[in-house]
Amino acid sequence: MPLQIVESQRLYRQIADQLRKLISAGEFAVGARLPAERDLARQLGVSRPSVREALIALEVEGWVEVLTGSGVYVIERAAQDAGPASNEWGPLELIRARRVIEGETAALAAAQGRRKDLEALGRALDAMRAEAARGVAPLDGDRAFHMAIVQASDNGVLVDTVQGFWESRRGPLFERLGDYFETVQSWRSAIAEHEAIHDAIRAHDAEAARAAMHRHLDKSHARFSASWRRAKKNHPP
Repeated sequence: MPLQIVESQRLYRQIADQLRKLISAGEFAVGARLPAERDLARQLGVSRPSVREALIALEVEGWVEVLTGSGVYVIERAAQDAGPASNEWGPLELIRARRVIEGETAALAAAQGRRKDLEALGRALDAMRAEAARGVAPLDGDRAFHMAIVQASDNGVLVDTVQGFWESRRGPLFERLGDYFETVQSWRSAIAEHEAIHDAIRAHDAEAARAAMHRHLDKSHARFSASWRRAKKNHPP
C-alpha cells in the first residue's frame, strides 16, 4: 500500500469526524438528538466554540439539522462520500487570529496612514452604512474597510494575510454560522464598532485604534458564540 500524504486536521474537523463515525455506526439514529453543546465540550475536553464549528460542519455536509431552541438532530442522508466537505478554517478560530493581526494593522494605519488611506476608509464605512440601509448584509463594505486599513501598512505580507482572512470569511462554514447569528441589529452594532476604529485611525491614535479593533473582534466572536436560543428561528436552508 503506498504511503498517503499526511494532512493536519483542524480541531473542529477532528470533533466532526468523531461525531460522524458515531452516527455512521448507529450510536445516534436518524431523528436522534445529539448531546447539548456544553455536554459534548465537556466529554471531548474542548471548548464550546470548537464544538459549535463541528456541528455547523456536519450540518453543511448534510449529517444533522440544527433546530434553534430545540437541539441538533441526525437526519436521513443520501448515500455519498462520508468524508468531510471541506477543511477550511473554523470561523471562531479565524476571528481570534484576526484579532491578533488586525489589532496591529489598525495601529499601523493610525501611525502612518496617509490621506488616500483615510479617504478609502471613509468610503468603505459609507458603503457599509448604505448596504445596511438597504437591508443587505454589508459584507462588501466590511471587507473594503478592513482591506483599507491593512493597505495603509505598505506591507505586502500583511495585505496577503488579511486577504486570506476574507477569502475564508466567504466559506460555507462561516456563511452558515452567519445565517444563524447575523441580523440587522448585529450589523448595526458592528458598524458602530467600525466607526470607533475609523475615529481612532483618523485621530492618529495607534493605541486607541488597536483597542477599538480588539473590541470589535471580541464582540464579533461573542455574537457568533451566543446561545442557540438567540439564533434566528428561520435561517436560510
